[in-house]
Amino acid sequence: MSSSSNQPNTTLYINNLNDKVNKEELKSQLFSLFTTYGKIIDIVASKSQKMRGQAFLVFTDLAGATSAMRACEGMVFYDKPLHIDYAKSKSYATLRAEDPEFVPPTAANASAVLTQNGKRPRDGDVGDSERQPKREKAEDSDEEMEIDDEEETAQKNDASVAPSSMPTQVQQPSSRLLCTNLPQEVTDDVLSVLFQQYKGFQKTHVTWSPALNAAGVRVKMAQVLFESPELATTAKEALDGFTLKKGWHMSVVYI
Repeated sequence: MSSSSNQPNTTLYINNLNDKVNKEELKSQLFSLFTTYGKIIDIVASKSQKMRGQAFLVFTDLAGATSAMRACEGMVFYDKPLHIDYAKSKSYATLRAEDPEFVPPTAANASAVLTQNGKRPRDGDVGDSERQPKREKAEDSDEEMEIDDEEETAQKNDASVAPSSMPTQVQQPSSRLLCTNLPQEVTDDVLSVLFQQYKGFQKTHVTWSPALNAAGVRVKMAQVLFESPELATTAKEALDGFTLKKGWHMSVVYI
């Protein structure tokens, strides 16, 4: 997106999302994609009729939100191009970060930004004193969100046996690439979002790495196939060393 009709905001509004994707999977994959641009403190998505295909992402700073918007606008995500803009108003998470004494408004004058569970607060549901601790827990759970995603992904992939050895690296250009040092939450969908930006992309295959990384942590690796060595080279040069998340730099080589 070259320009926005809204004022710069640490909260991004995303629409045209594939509404057939499970809500928890959608939030997990949005987190994995956008966390490369900055620290995310909240993700709001809902399967309600009014909010289908939409989500709000809250960054800690404007630089991260702006970088994410510029980099990911139009990116194909679950077979649909992302439409991204600054949200019209600040999220509760942002307001509380700016002012620890901030008290969320009542339903009578609540903003359009949704709460963590995807529903607007309603009169009589809970009082402010009961609502506030729940919101604090949601806002403080950004690190837990990442851990939960890793555990969930790990459980889904436990049935997949890691290869006994690493594919052999070659020096000459090849149509097949090997990506290593991938965090546990990386999936084929996440990696495809990165590589499908480049012409000739065909498919990815993510598996567990046969060896732990230098820190003794179990990691993943992936093979990525392109139509030709020339097209694969363009992607390799662009993404070798790409920061998937803080402290995790992907290595891309020919195999």
